[in-house]
Amino acid sequence: MARRHKEEEHENHERWLVSYADFITLLFAFFVVMYAISSVNEGKYRVLSDSISSAFRSIPGNTSGAMVQVNPNVPIPAAIPFNKPRPSNLKSDLQREQNRELLRRKAKDIKEVLAPLVKEGKVRITEGAQGISVEINASALFESGEARLQVPAIRVLTAVGQVLATTDFPITVEGHTDNAPINTPLFPSNWELSGARAASVVRLFIETGVEPKRLTATGYAEQRPMEDNVTSEGRQRNRRVTINMESRTPDQVKELDLAQ
Repeated sequence: MARRHKEEEHENHERWLVSYADFITLLFAFFVVMYAISSVNEGKYRVLSDSISSAFRSIPGNTSGAMVQVNPNVPIPAAIPFNKPRPSNLKSDLQREQNRELLRRKAKDIKEVLAPLVKEGKVRITEGAQGISVEINASALFESGEARLQVPAIRVLTAVGQVLATTDFPITVEGHTDNAPINTPLFPSNWELSGARAASVVRLFIETGVEPKRLTATGYAEQRPMEDNVTSEGRQRNRRVTINMESRTPDQVKELDLAQ
């Protein structure tokens, strides 16, 4: 009987591939985790870190026996600045109220000067956030399509200018028209007409004694109507000159740093 030869066991020389594959997988996972950590939102991390540090540094007053250990070697993150509301400037508020009271007195004087036009409903005086506005219907000042002041209007506006000359508030004169088009050699459009009417009033105020540096003439044409231009009454209301006396306190000019 023939002897069976014992089969020789061959050693597996490729077992290292299993360990190598595991190592590569772990290395890949490690780099993924490192990448995820590197993309953390720095702002959110700083807020979270500051909140945790503040919580551990605070010791409640009604807690007894509580002990918190803080590593003194760990740097304390910078606290987020808190902008406290600035207290109101009482001096500025008082000055603003005094200006408004002075403007109200001047508005009363102007109303007395314009009493005949007020009775006819051609003058309207209002108070807003920026000051006092005196609205005069254009029919009381100019002929239709003209920017030259009529003689009665010159007498009335001279008295108004004398009142304004005793103050130092900025004054803006606005010219307004209706939407009816105009096309003349002097006034190709309502823009020129409204601006010329405002300039005529400003020139008269300067002759009356108002300082030129306080005056501004502006024409708005038909762009700021008070009423609908569909009716004749609305168009008549929109043809007006408005004298604005501003009570705003001059702002402190600060140059912007746009280099950041």
